[in-house]
Amino acid sequence: MRISVNWLKQFLDFELPPVDELVEKIGAQLGAVEEVTDLGKRYQSVSVVRVVECTKLEGSDHLNVCKIDDGGKAKDVERDSNGLVQVVCGAPNCREGLTVAWLPPGATVPASVDTDEPFVLEAREIRGQKSNGMLASPKELALYDSHEGILEIDKEVVPGTPFAEVYKLDDYIIDIENKMFTHRPDCFGALGVAREIAGITGHAFKSPDWYVANPTLPSGDGLKLTVKNELPELSPRFTAAVMTGIEVKPSPVWLQIALSKVGVKAINNVVDLTNFYMLVTGQPLHAYDYDKLKTATLGVRLSKKGEALKLLGGKQLTLEDGDIIITDGSQPVGLAGVIGGADTEVDDSTKTIALECANFDMNTVRRASMKYGLFTDASTRFTKGQSPLQNLAVIAKIIDDLQKLANGKLASPVIDDNHVKNAEQPVKVSAQFINERLGLELSAADMQKLLTNVEMAVETKGEDLTVTAPFWRTDIELPEDIVEEVGRLYGYDHLPLNLPRRDIKPAAQDELLALKQQIREKLVKSGANEVLTYSFMHGDLFDKVGQKREHAFELSNALSPDLQYYRTSLLPSLLEKIHPNLKAGFDQFALFELGKVHYVDEWDEAEPEIPNEDNHLALVVAANDKQKPAGTAYYQARKYLEQIDPTLTNELMPMTKFNLDDDEWGRQLTAPFEPNRSALIARGGMIYGVVGEFKPSVQRALKLPKYAAGFEVLKDALSVAGTEYQPLPRFPKVSQDITLKVAADQDYAEVANALEVELSKGKGNARLNVRPLGIYQARDQEGYKNLTFRIELASYERTLTDTEVNKLLDEVAAAAKTQVGAERV
Repeated sequence: MRISVNWLKQFLDFELPPVDELVEKIGAQLGAVEEVTDLGKRYQSVSVVRVVECTKLEGSDHLNVCKIDDGGKAKDVERDSNGLVQVVCGAPNCREGLTVAWLPPGATVPASVDTDEPFVLEAREIRGQKSNGMLASPKELALYDSHEGILEIDKEVVPGTPFAEVYKLDDYIIDIENKMFTHRPDCFGALGVAREIAGITGHAFKSPDWYVANPTLPSGDGLKLTVKNELPELSPRFTAAVMTGIEVKPSPVWLQIALSKVGVKAINNVVDLTNFYMLVTGQPLHAYDYDKLKTATLGVRLSKKGEALKLLGGKQLTLEDGDIIITDGSQPVGLAGVIGGADTEVDDSTKTIALECANFDMNTVRRASMKYGLFTDASTRFTKGQSPLQNLAVIAKIIDDLQKLANGKLASPVIDDNHVKNAEQPVKVSAQFINERLGLELSAADMQKLLTNVEMAVETKGEDLTVTAPFWRTDIELPEDIVEEVGRLYGYDHLPLNLPRRDIKPAAQDELLALKQQIREKLVKSGANEVLTYSFMHGDLFDKVGQKREHAFELSNALSPDLQYYRTSLLPSLLEKIHPNLKAGFDQFALFELGKVHYVDEWDEAEPEIPNEDNHLALVVAANDKQKPAGTAYYQARKYLEQIDPTLTNELMPMTKFNLDDDEWGRQLTAPFEPNRSALIARGGMIYGVVGEFKPSVQRALKLPKYAAGFEVLKDALSVAGTEYQPLPRFPKVSQDITLKVAADQDYAEVANALEVELSKGKGNARLNVRPLGIYQARDQEGYKNLTFRIELASYERTLTDTEVNKLLDEVAAAAKTQVGAERV
């Protein structure tokens, strides 16, 4: 955001501090200053002169010998008997009586000041005639691009007056970083910055008389204009008017120079005024050639895929769905909030214009700007959320100026299509609340003075304040906003520097952080690699893994088009990383992530208006066909899960045996997994995690290898115990094998769990180990299979006998028959 100091002075009724102090003040209390340009240095040798004589140079078809009057101010320059200075000039518009800018010998051409080779003028002969310096064009003066002729000064000026004084070029340009004003759209105009500078320097500011929310609107008739707004939510306010009798011509020099100071190119008087008031107020405007609107209509609607729009500058744009566009009733004539169309451009033949001063949804404008790579002054301001309450003031002011500078006449009523719903609500806050957060001891009266300096309405009752933001402010909603405003206006450098008091006792360990650290250590030691992915996903990734994007929070202002939604689980982000890693040459790996997920309609218990955040752990294992380990990927993923918490395997149950019909969250979590090759961690009818291999559709969509599996569990399901030493029994162990005949569809895990539970009841003070030896099903034994386990027992008290072990096995076999219908073989 480039600001002219002289421009600011037009809105201020007090003397600004020196530029160095002003820049320091701005940097401390308003925004970071990136650059300061001393504009006056360029013009320190440039004078205003009058062309007294202008005669053709003999033998030349374009050169003129001019005698100029500089008021006798220039030193060391050759003059004639009348005190005039001779200059040879080739400009086609050079003529007697002109007031122009003169660069005397020894002056540096302003346009070359910041270049590697500054051009210093000297007195020299041209075709036998001495030329003392030059009469300069706007381009040579670094004002704007015109170089067809010399600059014609359109003011009554005494010869010899420094050129910089005439057009306020004895100026400084302060470039403030745009990001500092992201939440302050009013500061994208010189008026807003001037107001803030008054506030931080302790002065009361008063906006110009024309800048009011509900101005007296001029009246006009004669021509019809219809506004057809189909998007009241995305375009809450659309004001427009028709002006006829317009004379399109170059703007006055002061206006062209004012624009050039801040890097805006002059076009013509109509377009320049729209840009000027955008730079003053932060509110973009646009002018259409009324006669080029096919139906005397300005429409607002969403674009349709494939529609064509020819932009200002000649670029042809093919539109996508969902962008706000301005139409002439049918065809697009502008990309709303970004750029206008060439078909309705104001040019030299324009006689009647339709003015638009509208407001558009900041997020939709930003998406369109990013999508098409169009970054304009208008889009920069609209994407910050301009206040729709200033539209009438701005359009009324520019109508008045167009009457003066373009001889226009209002030919229609000012149309105000207004759908603004929420008026500014007062914010109530106490002086104590503010002081506690800033460490100050300001009174309510002190705070009232600070806030009213920037035109906030403040009522005090004792030490309580009721603050109403002015119509151009869109960022004052909470008591904390008032705290920030008071602190900034008072000056953060005045805040106390006392360190906060704290207890010397060591801080209590955070259980969640400790759990995460233990998980990391165990998985890393097991060979897995931790990754950190974005908390956001593209909508297409939901579709690829089988999840529904309507269960995710959609971002209205996404970082990029690829990060549209908050993720509802971690696993899709990891699955997306498998193929790129395999392609990069990593043949076998395991990736895990600890992170937060969000689910629509789940809200924080303590703060019901804030989405709930669940902590999850997810892991994937993958290998290409040549490097895949023996066995299936499911057991490899399960091994990693057992490394974290061995007790979880006791809670696993086949996914096919769990009813997910009434559990939408469970369906979302398990969507990527193949039900016949996955297991759930379930407690009390609730799913806490899932481990398994992935559906063929997911494998195809994300180009996963055949060997791929993973798991995702909630933090609440994990309890990583520390390593605890347990001595081995000093008595010999006894080993016995047991084979159980079960139904062919009986789950192995269910039988193994039943065995371990029963053995634990009767083992006493002994160390128990149950290991699977085999699963066998004979061809002639359809409907049954044999499960063989090895039982190892070692007492801490004495040597066990075979009789004791056999008795225990008999009891276990009986319990297995009762619970799962198993028969001992």
